[in-house]
Amino acid sequence: MLKTMIKRGFTLIELLVVIAIIALLSSVVLASLNTARAKARDAQRESSIEQFRTALGMYYADHGAYPASGGSSDPTIGSSWSDSNDSSWTTLQTKLAPYIASLPHDPSESSSGWPGGGAQSYAYFANASPTYCSLGWYMIVWNPEGTNVPSPGTTDCVGTYRNYGGTVTVGS
Repeated sequence: MLKTMIKRGFTLIELLVVIAIIALLSSVVLASLNTARAKARDAQRESSIEQFRTALGMYYADHGAYPASGGSSDPTIGSSWSDSNDSSWTTLQTKLAPYIASLPHDPSESSSGWPGGGAQSYAYFANASPTYCSLGWYMIVWNPEGTNVPSPGTTDCVGTYRNYGGTVTVGS
């Protein structure tokens, strides 16, 4: 009697097909996961900005003006931006300490610079120069990762609409 040998195992082609399918599924899952992470960071940014705006509202209720930006202690000369990745943010935090435990920082803040230039940071502007009436108006700008985050923009106290492309601009 002749015995037939039965070979068990997979051919090289079968293994390559399985590996290709696993690689394809992994790339789809990772792409979806990265999109979900970006959406989560954008939701965290929106929440942080709302907390920041609430603190600004409480400060305004107590002082009749918003804190000056740019690290200035004198509201009439604060003419530059406060950015969450420089020392002006610390000065702003000191002013808002009774209203918010700590000012927000972007969840992926890794680059310095202004959000309108692509940096992941928050920027705040308010001053009492004649151009901007009094400290009864402010603007916050941040850079979302997702493309479906609408930017309402804001109109300043002299009627100029402000909305920086690619960012979310909010104000009072």
